[in-house]
Amino acid sequence: MTIDSPDSDTATLGTADLDAAALDAAALDAAALDAAALDAAALDAAAADETASAGSPALLADESFAVPADEAALERAVTALRANGFIVRVVDTVADARALLAELLPRDREIFTASSQTLELSGITADIDESGEFVSVRAKAGPPTPDDLWATIRLGATPEVVVGSVHAVTENGQLLVASASGSQFAPYASGAKLAYWVVGAQKIMPDVETGLRRLHTYSLPREHQRLQERYNQGSVIGRILILEREVFPERGTVILVREAIGY
Repeated sequence: MTIDSPDSDTATLGTADLDAAALDAAALDAAALDAAALDAAALDAAAADETASAGSPALLADESFAVPADEAALERAVTALRANGFIVRVVDTVADARALLAELLPRDREIFTASSQTLELSGITADIDESGEFVSVRAKAGPPTPDDLWATIRLGATPEVVVGSVHAVTENGQLLVASASGSQFAPYASGAKLAYWVVGAQKIMPDVETGLRRLHTYSLPREHQRLQERYNQGSVIGRILILEREVFPERGTVILVREAIGY
């Protein structure tokens, strides 16, 4: 080990001093390695804790995020979304949203329904994928292949039309979506020529920070609970998409519902 000499000519280290300094440096290096190992262990423990919590039934949803926004907040969101290039339609009920979407969707283009409790609970998924009235990507592809996850992800990457929902809408006109795999992000962001999002008013948040908190403390626990009950497995947030603005005219339509639907 080399020890750089100080600038002063009179500061000379003897052989014993050099040996002691070398031992001290070696001890410091060992301590640094131990600290690094502890940091790595701490990161591994944190990751394990997160995975364990995702797989345990202990996640509790913050029900304050289940309350529909008031009319003033809704209007602020509508104004901002339109300023950001989105088409916005506001309806009173889930049934109204379902009927409006049926009017808006083309019958001659392939439509992909993103996985969404809003679509399932409203009956929109069944309308598109099971009625035979629309050209459904999922209906044409048949049941997903359990042993080929990537085939399922690629299935909806570039449809002509995507229909889905989001987990938060800000009063500044941003859309926030959380996902474990991110499979719906490609068509949401740019893969689909037309995108429609049906969103309950309980998802309207003041800003991105509050929206992200909603994702983690309400949407995730609710999805976790659903998967626990149905498949005995948990859920995690692997990816988050924030849509700030729609640059393609008339591409993205947000249907805001004054009542709560989905999570």
